[in-house]
Amino acid sequence: MDLNPSDTFVHRHVGPSDADVADMLRTLGYASLDALIDDAVPEVIRQSRPLELDGCGGRGEFELLRDLRDIADQNDVKRSLIGMGYHGCITPPVIQRNILENPGWYTQYTPYQAEIAQGRLEALLNFQTMVADLTGLPLANASLLDEPTAAAEAMAMCASIGRGKKMSFFAADDCHPQTLAVVRTRARSMGIDLHIGDVKAQGLLSLGSSCAGVLVQYPTTDGRIEDYRGLAQQVHDAGALLVVATDLLALTLLTPPGEFGADIAVGSAQRFGVPMGFGGPHAAFMATQEQHVRKMPGRLVGVSKDVEGRPALRLAVQTREQHIKRDKATSNICTAQVLLAIMAGMYAVYHGPAGLRRIAQRVHGFTVLLAAGLRKLGYDVGDAPFFDTLRVGMSPDVADHIIDAALLHGINLRRYDNGDVGVSLDEISGHAEVNDLLSVFTPGASDGARPLTTANFQAELPIAEPLARQSDYLTHEVFHRYHCETEMLRYLYRLQQRDLSLATAAIPLGSCTMKLNATSEMLPITWPQFADMHPFAPSEQSQGYATLCGQLEKWLAAITGFDIVSLQPNAGSQGEYAGLLAIRGYHEARGEAGRDVCLIPVSAHGTNPASAVIAGLRVVTVDCDPDGNIEVDDLKAKAAEHADGLAALMITYPSTHGVFEEAVVDICRAVHEHGGQVYMDGANLNAMVGLCKPAEIGADVCHINLHKTFCIPHGGGGPGMGPIAAAAHLAPHMPSHPLDGDGQGAVSGASFGSASILPISWVYIALMGGEGLTYATKIAILSANYMAKRLEDHYPVLFTGRTGRVAHEFIMDCRPLHVSAGVEAEDIAKRLMDYGFHAPTMSWPVAGTLMVEPTESESKFELDRLCDALIGIREEAREIELDRAGLENNVLKHAPHTAGIVAANVWTRPYPREQGAFPTDWVRQNKFWPPVSRIDNPYGDRNLVCTCAPLESYTQADA
Repeated sequence: MDLNPSDTFVHRHVGPSDADVADMLRTLGYASLDALIDDAVPEVIRQSRPLELDGCGGRGEFELLRDLRDIADQNDVKRSLIGMGYHGCITPPVIQRNILENPGWYTQYTPYQAEIAQGRLEALLNFQTMVADLTGLPLANASLLDEPTAAAEAMAMCASIGRGKKMSFFAADDCHPQTLAVVRTRARSMGIDLHIGDVKAQGLLSLGSSCAGVLVQYPTTDGRIEDYRGLAQQVHDAGALLVVATDLLALTLLTPPGEFGADIAVGSAQRFGVPMGFGGPHAAFMATQEQHVRKMPGRLVGVSKDVEGRPALRLAVQTREQHIKRDKATSNICTAQVLLAIMAGMYAVYHGPAGLRRIAQRVHGFTVLLAAGLRKLGYDVGDAPFFDTLRVGMSPDVADHIIDAALLHGINLRRYDNGDVGVSLDEISGHAEVNDLLSVFTPGASDGARPLTTANFQAELPIAEPLARQSDYLTHEVFHRYHCETEMLRYLYRLQQRDLSLATAAIPLGSCTMKLNATSEMLPITWPQFADMHPFAPSEQSQGYATLCGQLEKWLAAITGFDIVSLQPNAGSQGEYAGLLAIRGYHEARGEAGRDVCLIPVSAHGTNPASAVIAGLRVVTVDCDPDGNIEVDDLKAKAAEHADGLAALMITYPSTHGVFEEAVVDICRAVHEHGGQVYMDGANLNAMVGLCKPAEIGADVCHINLHKTFCIPHGGGGPGMGPIAAAAHLAPHMPSHPLDGDGQGAVSGASFGSASILPISWVYIALMGGEGLTYATKIAILSANYMAKRLEDHYPVLFTGRTGRVAHEFIMDCRPLHVSAGVEAEDIAKRLMDYGFHAPTMSWPVAGTLMVEPTESESKFELDRLCDALIGIREEAREIELDRAGLENNVLKHAPHTAGIVAANVWTRPYPREQGAFPTDWVRQNKFWPPVSRIDNPYGDRNLVCTCAPLESYTQADA
């Protein structure tokens, strides 16, 4: 009798059944799964013993979630009025349930196939419009990673606009401390001369013509609202740019930065309905002037049109992407915080301009009441205007008493170095909370003294000119139509239906790993014990997070073979950056600061050279051989040539071409022999877990894409997480706490990055255990090889290993079809939409190809359906080869087919409507209709529009 839990997880996560696995192995000619793995994974890199993870495996989903609840309960969640850019907020339930908790929104990847990402793109256009309107600047991107990172990106952008001739930057000392920490790290690595001080002092003028930009906080970290018009003029007179880190809610009441001379505005949209989550994830933003569009980091959604002339959205100005610019890129940011940006944008849609202003006025009003009470009690709260934050002057001994008294009321306050106490109110604050605060600050209240209450004061103290906002904002229809929940619900679902997600079909994007994001993994992220924690709350209150993060670090160290893990990097690109900084710090500590050469294969992810540059390294490219492997002789020659200056090799393993390179151990040894360190890009770690360890192969540090290998959903293009694992000798150079200043410095605003999504990976690893994770890796390799076998007679597989096998992904060569039928990889990608699929990765890493990654989570039924679709498309191309269809007027060139086109009164195409719309019986029963036809990308870049104003009629018609 089997008495194990009935809800164990491995067979839920892995798609193919035992019978399916046996059938797939027969197709490949293997008697067992291990026989395939022995052929596909070279013995030289295989780990010596099975993966063992303490405390993992054996539990069912119900039992594990119960145990995680016990860990969550170790967090003592208090009302944190600490501020510093993190605030309590109310997530509208209609947004929480129908976006954050909805796989129709959180399971997509980056909208690279824009025709089937129109819902998400419209939601991001709302976000961009919201940011542009509130900041008073015409152009905003689709989000960045966090506010400190956005400030660092703005600094780098100023230097880029100055063409590298202005390499000084001034940051006001009243910016948030974690922002200054991240900016300091970036400045050091990029060789920017950073000055931190009082912007009112004359020291700013001493920077002269070398100054690229100036960063200020508005309102300041201690709550003051400064009039920066004079400063803006001074900065511009010096030929520099003004960067303003700001608060979107405050900007509903304050003069927007764009109106007083800001060139760039950055900040966080966290308080627009996104919980604090111990630091993230949150959608940062950046807005700027239109002339700087090609210097702006991150992604930008723009309006274009499809072949029918209808408005259609897509990512704009693609030449900014790192896969094109590589070491010439000015930023290594390749992701965004899409899911959180959508939440924040929808928060603005739901409340509208009047609703946002009312929330802001309420927050400000309670702050006014609190300030009046504190003044009455004899405290100094300053004379400067404020929005939601007060800095209360007092001696250190009184501050100790106040902090302790506040804790008795369940409230965290901010403690300044000089003993002052800070308090920041938010959307959740009300009369009772302010009364509690007044009681905390009342001398002798604990002995029975009667404290003041809000009934003693009036809240009529509006912000005066010239600080008060006079301009309108959010005037577009989308911010006025959906204020009742019925309309909002329908709007969200209308947009969801315009987006293909994993809830619809497989998304076989090579190198992106679109696997299952299980419901049990997702449930804990909205638990208040995790969601409502301030990242700078006292450590004794976050013991649940400490337990969870400690266990996760231990498991990731065991999986990779390394000694230490940092969870701080909040994206893969940030992991690359942090890992390279650790290598640079190691060389500097050994007196070899001159080591600044980074070897990078030509096949590498574009973020690799971009990360190397912002880490202060010089990129030297290494060739690949015709089979896609690193050219070992070229690598050894370049390692020897640059031996005195060699800092690192960046290598992706398995390779970007989907192959386990057998020479990898020799490659790592050669780099070490010449004094370099080996950085492994962990994008393909999901092909290694349980089979081989980066540390044993020869790497010194690697980043781990938790959003790929360990099941954090991609969220439509973010959030992501890129922790780094490293050998012991790099431990002193790992990212430091943003408020400490030790070690290499901070790379994210919070110590554990986007901590609130770490429970997702924790649950996945804990449920699977070492044996389950290893099995998942084997099935991923099986699925890729099974598909490659089924398709090899129709599309050449471009790269394989010595035994003819691929790793977890493979590249289909579509270039012969260009010669024989005029069919491009893009035509196949668009036609797959008619078959109900998202296309594989298109034209990367080799132009004219499709890179397929099925993952272990897709069933054999879905793999066969995808193979059948690709084979069907190949037969459609054969019709062109046989002159049965024209070179231009055919079903592939016209794909995708929208409902409007298929149902039109007039049909002039030379193939039946049914062939265009319903190429398989499955599609007839489960049709996903692309909402727009093929999009004209060049038109959108020639006519750049990045707000939703031109879409008013489009939205109205769709509504």
